[in-house]
Amino acid sequence: MPIEATVNGRKVTFQGEPDTPLLWAVREELGLTGSKFGCGIAACGACTMHVDGEPVRSCSLPIGDAAGKAITTIEGLKGADGTLHAVQQAWIDQQVPQCGYCQSGQIMAAVALIGRTGKPSDAQIDEAMTNICRCGTYPRIRAAIHAATIQAATNQAAPGQPAAQAQGAA
Repeated sequence: MPIEATVNGRKVTFQGEPDTPLLWAVREELGLTGSKFGCGIAACGACTMHVDGEPVRSCSLPIGDAAGKAITTIEGLKGADGTLHAVQQAWIDQQVPQCGYCQSGQIMAAVALIGRTGKPSDAQIDEAMTNICRCGTYPRIRAAIHAATIQAATNQAAPGQPAAQAQGAA
């Protein structure tokens, strides 16, 4: 059964069954492998994507529930010209990743948090960032989120908005 959605600004038609997890449809049908499989029960957050601007654990969201919605993956944060989103750049500048496996999900969660709050406090970061990092890079994640709110002021993208959307609006 064909299921239409918009992924990273592009209209797509998924061919899988409606109960196929969004993570697998995006990875297998579209070849967008930045979002990772971690647990399969929506606990770890390695698979975090945005659906209509909200962070979701894509390993447990059926593509049928994503029909007609706008989906943003980690690949969709970068601008068309290759400019990194403020959060992606902050992750590099703060040297957040250790093994790196969870980082695409962490970044997607951070982008959503900043989009909601503008400039989150440490308490807001601790409450919202529920993704698991086995390497324990939580202090660097917090530092990168704070740095991204400052850096975003000089970039084209608003702090919580994917660069591709900001460029399309200009």
